[in-house]
Amino acid sequence: MIIDCHCHAGKGDAMTAPWNTDASLEKYLRRARAAGIDKTIVFPLFHLDYAEANEQIAKIVARSGGRLIGFAFVNTQRDAGRIFSMVSHAVRRWGFRGMKIHGFEGMPTREACEAARKLRIPVLVDVGGRAHVIDLFAKEFPDVNFIIPHLGSFADDWRAHERVVEQLKRYRNVYADTSGVRRFDYIVEAVKHAGARKILFGSDGPWLHPGLELKKIKLLGLAHDQEALILGGNAIRLMGAVRPQSPQLEESINWQHKPASQLANSNAYQ
Repeated sequence: MIIDCHCHAGKGDAMTAPWNTDASLEKYLRRARAAGIDKTIVFPLFHLDYAEANEQIAKIVARSGGRLIGFAFVNTQRDAGRIFSMVSHAVRRWGFRGMKIHGFEGMPTREACEAARKLRIPVLVDVGGRAHVIDLFAKEFPDVNFIIPHLGSFADDWRAHERVVEQLKRYRNVYADTSGVRRFDYIVEAVKHAGARKILFGSDGPWLHPGLELKKIKLLGLAHDQEALILGGNAIRLMGAVRPQSPQLEESINWQHKPASQLANSNAYQ
């Protein structure tokens, strides 16, 4: 099963750039289906109210017929004092399976990490090139799994890439996704030094083409079992500890066992 671990969906409210205006999934879904991607993790755009934005994502996920998996976005500064209640609601009511934090708005705080620990969910943290902060939260919360998008930098910062590769080796709880990494050899180095078990395929859709991003993983020329870890096995393992408490969420708990053939005729939605 191929899982894209990094995709935006819904609408933002600032409307000053694509990443805070609209992330329609129609083109993305066609491209992902053509590329053989079975499931996609989605989370909101930048938003002034993440409780509202997460509810948007819940509705999009609910209409997807199991094709999408939700992660709850939080602003660790603006949402301080209510992070656990926000994310717990998303996990237990809507079946979300992780948390998204962007360092542009605020790095992981103790409150956010403790919420992730209690809910046993992974945290996808875009550090925006400031890879040094990973040494702080990864060490303080060794029982929380952190996924670092873009190998630490969407802006092609080689220093961040190199530091994240080193951190992948050093910390058992640090993982990275491959979305938007332009310097291919850093993906090669990450797999070589940290192992396929620490890398997740991501596209940064809908703005980057999922088929193109997937091709990077294929070009690594890995053995089938190692490639399978990157393409979905690692994501399944990291989300496997989440235990929603509503019987209505049984389907989302068992989503990884659904045959890909059942998804082939899914319609685009947004």
